[in-house]
Formats: sequence, C-alpha cells, structure tokens
Amino acid sequence: MNSPMKEKVRIGLIGAGGIAGAHVAAYRRNPGTVTFAAIADPITENAERRRGDDADVRIHADYREMIAAGGLDAVDICLPHHLHAEAVIAAADAGLHVLCEKPLCLTMAEADAITAAVERNGVTVMCAHNQLFLPAVAAARDLVASGVLGRVYEVRTTDSFHNDFTVESMGWRAKAITSGGGELIDTGYHPLYLLQHLAGGTPVEVGAMLSQHRLGFMEGEDSAQVLVRYDNGVVGHVTTSWAYEPAVGTEKFSLVGEKGSLSSDGTTLISRVRGQEPVTTTFEPVHEFAAEVEHFAECIRTGARPIQTHVEGIDVLGVILAAYESSTRGTIAAVQNAARTRAA
Repeated sequence: MNSPMKEKVRIGLIGAGGIAGAHVAAYRRNPGTVTFAAIADPITENAERRRGDDADVRIHADYREMIAAGGLDAVDICLPHHLHAEAVIAAADAGLHVLCEKPLCLTMAEADAITAAVERNGVTVMCAHNQLFLPAVAAARDLVASGVLGRVYEVRTTDSFHNDFTVESMGWRAKAITSGGGELIDTGYHPLYLLQHLAGGTPVEVGAMLSQHRLGFMEGEDSAQVLVRYDNGVVGHVTTSWAYEPAVGTEKFSLVGEKGSLSSDGTTLISRVRGQEPVTTTFEPVHEFAAEVEHFAECIRTGARPIQTHVEGIDVLGVILAAYESSTRGTIAAVQNAARTRAA
C-alpha cells in the first residue's frame, strides 16, 4: 500500500451517469478530506452537470486522458458494469487508489487481473458498498462481534422493489454482455455484500433459483432467490427482485445465533437474547454515500484497510457466478472465491 497521506484526497470521477450524482453529493459533504478534482465522461453535458458551478473540476472525454494529466490520488468508477475491470486496472497501474461501484467486475479472469494489478502497484481498491454504512448495519455487526448472540447460524437479506424500467430506459442493463447477467448482479449485489458482511467467513457453495416474472424485455432474471453456505458454517438466504415490492413486514436483514437473534428494516434494529426482553434501537438516517466516501478518504489518508476491498468484491462476484451456474444446471455450485483465486 502507498504511504499514508496527510492532505485531502484528490478524486477523479470516471463516468457521469445516474449513480455518479450520489457520489458527487458525497464529495460535497466531505470538504475536509476530499477534493473533487476531475471528471471523465464522453458525454460533455453529463460531465458539466456533475461539475455544477465548480470551475476547478476539470473535464476529460476519456478517463485515460484524465489519469495521464495527473493531479489525482484516487479515482471513483461509476461506469457500466462491463467497463469496470479495465478502468480499475488502468488506475492501479498509474498508482491511483480506486473506489469502484458494484459489481467490481464480471468474470473471474477479470478478478485475477485486478488482484494482480493491486498487488504489483500497492494501491487500495475499495468496493462502493454503500449499504454497509447504514447505522443499523454497523450496530448489528458490532452486536455479532460482541458475542452476545453466540455463534451465528443463519443470515437473511432482502432488496426488492417494483422497478419501472422500460425497454428505452433500461439501456445497457437490458443486455447480459454489458450488465453481466440480470437483476442479481445489479441490485441483487447489495443484499449479497450485506450478507457477506454479517455472515463472515468465505462463501463456498450456492444454490439458486432465478426468475423473470415481469420484465420480459431484458435478457437476464428480474428476481432471484439465493442460498449461500460459508466456510464458518453460516447459511445465508438472499431474496432480491425488480419485479415486486416485498411483503409487509419483510426484514431488510436478520440474523439468528445460538443465543439470540436480530432483525432490521434498515432504520430500526431489534435484538433479542434468549430469556431477555427485546431491545429496539432506531437510528437517524445518514447519507450512505457521504459516509462511504469519508471512509474511503480516511483509509487512503491513514493507510487503513477499507471495510470491503476487492477481496470481498471478488467473493460476492463468486457467489453471483455460482448462482447463475446453479440455476442453469439445477444443482448446488461451488464458489470461486478470492482465497481460491489467490491459491491457484
């Protein structure tokens, strides 16, 4: 890893599409640690919209040009899925740290190339897993780490909504070659990294059923049910969809251990230790992306490891690829995770 920094982290944004708006808002909320230095996007109007009134933010049509121009410590990648790996590697080879939107990449070959780039350049790659910065998630993780719930048996996560995509609005997401699949590798990526965060351990096998309930114009699934077994014995269950809202009362995440359980709708956390009254805690809402960018900047400045790096991103990708294999073959599929990639 590069030497820790003392000054503000100068970030260049790669891709000025929809999700980039949340990232730019996060930069603005972290003026003490982040300098929004540059944008790269082939559509000038998109870049100008993200820059706003800040004339100091330079605009480039190509991210390679932006990187070559210098003056950056890190890049923030908000490109369509199939373009992530190439941008991550280009930035790493230029000695820049990377914040990358989900998914990190689309194949294990790309994952191997990213791992190699990180190792040869000593940079930090952080996956932009914004839901980990919900206060309820952090509190749940702390509760598990305290041991009060004992050994974890089961974790469940849900991320479903009625998506109003049309053929025209879906764009590159409608094609598997650019999206990497369907809903599971897109919105479904969120409950999978949340599952990973709460379950701990390394994913080893997956069983999945994928469906196309409503969005028939897309190539991939619009809904998925995924079971994951981890090497520490935890079993995880993910429900995710663009086809429907979850039923009333469905938790965003829940966890059962040998001594008790917890569940959350994302704002309120309810925990129960066997033999005791349940404890309910309600948290004030936060700007998840601002907390994410703050964490990224502080890790770069101090040399600390981010909450989830490319290693966890590769593990989540491994689960997704195994889920596609499981659904296609009708069998349980082994996960190619980051540890196996390194061992190979």
